[in-house]
Amino acid sequence: MIRAAFWVSFLFIVYTYAGYPALLHCWSFLLPRRVRKKPLEPAPLVSVVIAARNEERNIARRIENLFNQDYPGDRMEIIIISDGSTDATDSIVASLVEGRGRAAPALRHIALEGNRGKPGALNAGVAAAAGEYIVFADARQQFEPDAISRLLENFGDPDVGAVSGELVFHEDSETAIRTDMGLYWNLEKWIRKAESRIHSTAGATGAIYAARKELLSPLPPKVILDDVMIPMRIVLRGYRTVFESGAIAWDTVSVDHTQEKRRKVRTLFGNYQLVHLMPGLLSPRKNPIFLQFLSHKIFRLFVPFFFVLMMASALAAGSAAYTLFFAAAMAAVLLPLIEKPLARIPLMRKASSFSRTFTSLNYFAFLAFLVLVKPGRKEIW
Repeated sequence: MIRAAFWVSFLFIVYTYAGYPALLHCWSFLLPRRVRKKPLEPAPLVSVVIAARNEERNIARRIENLFNQDYPGDRMEIIIISDGSTDATDSIVASLVEGRGRAAPALRHIALEGNRGKPGALNAGVAAAAGEYIVFADARQQFEPDAISRLLENFGDPDVGAVSGELVFHEDSETAIRTDMGLYWNLEKWIRKAESRIHSTAGATGAIYAARKELLSPLPPKVILDDVMIPMRIVLRGYRTVFESGAIAWDTVSVDHTQEKRRKVRTLFGNYQLVHLMPGLLSPRKNPIFLQFLSHKIFRLFVPFFFVLMMASALAAGSAAYTLFFAAAMAAVLLPLIEKPLARIPLMRKASSFSRTFTSLNYFAFLAFLVLVKPGRKEIW
């Protein structure tokens, strides 16, 4: 029984981080599903919706970036929803609206009283939008000039209901958190691209994604992962959510470990919340990408528990081979603690980064579980 527990745990972890990507690689190579892209003519009206709260440092630059898109200005509107901002966000946006007059693209400002949270702000923006297609964006990032055009050409395929763009990080620093984030994010993007080639990606990049407005419905007031709920609702309706690597948004990696930890824990907790709000996601009959969703979004939540079970069963197995595995696994987990003295050894820094990424992600997953079981109000921003 002890050895069976070890092997079940070991195989679960290997499948989650290596087996599933290998399955995707073979699946997408053997049975790809092409997206029939084509420019939409005449150009449809597009609404860019940005929910913002206390973004005085970013909002003017963000709006200017959208003004410089190569999409026809008279076929685009930009809607900024300020969710109870207490800084200068509202005055900055209001002055930009007043200064533009009737210039294209149109700029609209919605100032909400109080703090409804991002879902409430997005609901207000979508309700006010006149566009046939909605592009969701955040206040911090910057789009490449052709980002919106590249997103929209995917809607030339009538089977496509939502499109995710690609978030790229500026490589302007060489911190541990940037290296670790790069490892995680590169794997994440590869998985999303492969899922898209099969059918649909299990979610979108929150900083840049688009959807047909007719397929949208109001978000629940406290949902955390709008960028997963919206695309998965569309998938459950029989449409595809695809990944467009040519639609690029630029961002910088946070060097604040506390902020990054909080963001990841909140995102992982959001997966628990999503299953509660959309139980159909766990139904192979209702969810056409059931296997992808389970492998990509759910299994990662349970890796820390299987890792503890694997290590405990290896230690209890009473065999030299299992004891050696336990020692090697512990050494790998503790490797970042002795990274500096061994930095000159070839591949040591990369091995240490892999170890730190694996440990951090599973520590965050464990903290997300604690948030799940802890009573009390969850933050909405």
